Amino acid sequence: MSAPVYGLILAGGSSSRMKRDKAALLYQGQSQLDRAFELAERHVSRVFVSVRASQADDPSRAHRPLIIDSVAGEGPIVGIRSALAAHPEAAWLVLACDLPFLRDATLERLLALRDASVFATAYRSSHDGLPEPLCAIWEPKAGAALAEHEAGGGHCPRKFLMRHAVRLLEPIDRQALDNVNTPEEYAEALAAIDAPT
Repeated sequence: MSAPVYGLILAGGSSSRMKRDKAALLYQGQSQLDRAFELAERHVSRVFVSVRASQADDPSRAHRPLIIDSVAGEGPIVGIRSALAAHPEAAWLVLACDLPFLRDATLERLLALRDASVFATAYRSSHDGLPEPLCAIWEPKAGAALAEHEAGGGHCPRKFLMRHAVRLLEPIDRQALDNVNTPEEYAEALAAIDAPT
């Protein structure tokens, strides 16, 4: 029987390129973090927010169930490893908080086509064909392998997926996994989301 799937919203970054907290950016009056959390909540039974210890009391995060980084290192790989350690019985639907174009259909397909026999199920990037680790389902067995990857100097979850057994899906929406890292990208995303349909 496959492990249950929980949700993890990665909101522990420093937002250095944005120069302000990306989790708090607003789209149609709702923070990026709340949008991502509620999206995941529609598809899995439990959802957590991944944070650094220094962010645990932040008002935009503290009202949500948190998984605080519990392993050494930096970047999203630490959040994924911390979640796998906190609930080793679960697989994790891992989502970056800065995916304003992500919709239900993309998550529905990811969950429907999950392959629990490999380390992860992920989409290919519509830009370069490489695995997208921050909209993916990470299986429990990935925990030990991720720790080994990081111990060997690997800090990039994408490179981990490139070197291990994963199921890669073709994207159904080319824009769904576009993230927002700079003020210019935020302005473009706001314009696109607020544009009349």
